[in-house]
Amino acid sequence: MYKDLFSCNGKVAVVTGGAGLIGREMVKGFFDFGATVYIVDTNEQKARELATDPRIRVLSMDMASEDGVRSAIGSVIDEAGKVDILVNSAYPRTRDWGLKFEKIPFPSWNTNVTTQLGGTFICCQVVAEAMKERGGGSIINMASTYGVVAPDFSIYDGTEMTMPAAYSAVKGGIITFTKYLASYYAKHKVRVNAISPGGIFDNQNPAFVEKYNKKTPLGRMAQPSEMVGGALFLASEASAYVTGHNLMIDGGWTAW
Repeated sequence: MYKDLFSCNGKVAVVTGGAGLIGREMVKGFFDFGATVYIVDTNEQKARELATDPRIRVLSMDMASEDGVRSAIGSVIDEAGKVDILVNSAYPRTRDWGLKFEKIPFPSWNTNVTTQLGGTFICCQVVAEAMKERGGGSIINMASTYGVVAPDFSIYDGTEMTMPAAYSAVKGGIITFTKYLASYYAKHKVRVNAISPGGIFDNQNPAFVEKYNKKTPLGRMAQPSEMVGGALFLASEASAYVTGHNLMIDGGWTAW
């Protein structure tokens, strides 16, 4: 009775940023659990490297373009007939993303907030309406621990790294926007949840990694693949009574 709760057999999943660090693991996870998966990404070459089976499809999409989003999602619906699962994992940003707060040009702030938060908005709007017409679905927005708690800037000491100001604004906005959508679409059986990862290991400066590890109860950064279980839970019948939730997958970072 319960062994099929996490099954995605027959479902159609769309993963924005599906060729990225976390997105590609989401693609593999949904594919392994039976879904047809559409990788939606600006990097078509990387996306095609993942498309090793007919059940993994590739679409090029710029989430900053409303027309681009509507066209890409429309293509999925035309081809597959539906979207059951949407994971908003795309992470567009400007080239000056890593500037310290006092050096951030206002136009850069506007661009990052509009592209990331605005892109999530339009993706959710288009897909949620399609899900409503079919009688349900699951939307998962990728947020962050830094949408919940303030950054600990001491972990960046001795490196050129920092936590971009727009990141906290965007991720905090995604969490509250997720709750808004969960309430708005609940009567249509469209569930909307968020995942807030902790720090993901990506060969960062060793000094940063060491400091981060010491401040996390589990004593290490996360692997991208460790976000997949939470996504499968939120996408499947295993979480049929869960909506408006922000799932912390952070090794205990926010527990201290």
